[in-house]
Amino acid sequence: MSLATLESVQKLQTALHAKAKESPEFRFYSLYDKIYRKDVLWTAWRRCLINGGAPGVDGQTFADIEEYGVTKWLAELMEELRTKSYRPQAVRRVYIPKPDGKQRPLGIPTIKDRVIETATLIVLEPLRLLRFHSTRRTDAVHCSTCERQSRAALGEALARRSGG
Repeated sequence: MSLATLESVQKLQTALHAKAKESPEFRFYSLYDKIYRKDVLWTAWRRCLINGGAPGVDGQTFADIEEYGVTKWLAELMEELRTKSYRPQAVRRVYIPKPDGKQRPLGIPTIKDRVIETATLIVLEPLRLLRFHSTRRTDAVHCSTCERQSRAALGEALARRSGG
């Protein structure tokens, strides 16, 4: 099932992409406030809902959130992000059997963490795609390197933001 992105989110992504393309050396210093925009969080929530998945360590399911009220849940999440009181929760560890009899560890984040990760991706994706497409290398090694660099940059930004 495909999900149409809200027009306001598309405009945000287009503006970020255009600015990055127009000025490749430009440094985006204030993207954090874009992550907790209502439209961005709503789009992230819908993407996570469609993707499904098991609950994290808090045991909260999509059905629990819908019963509580998605709008209310997102408003509380937006306030946590705005006041910088949000802290990611531990990841639930499960093991998936491999064909050779061994087990592969799998980490399952909470739905709240997934929504925030997806919102962050919505904001950063237009910038990362531009950087990725502006390079001549398109092999799998380069792609995985870009992914690791993006995750590392996000981790550093969150650590600086929380004073750690």
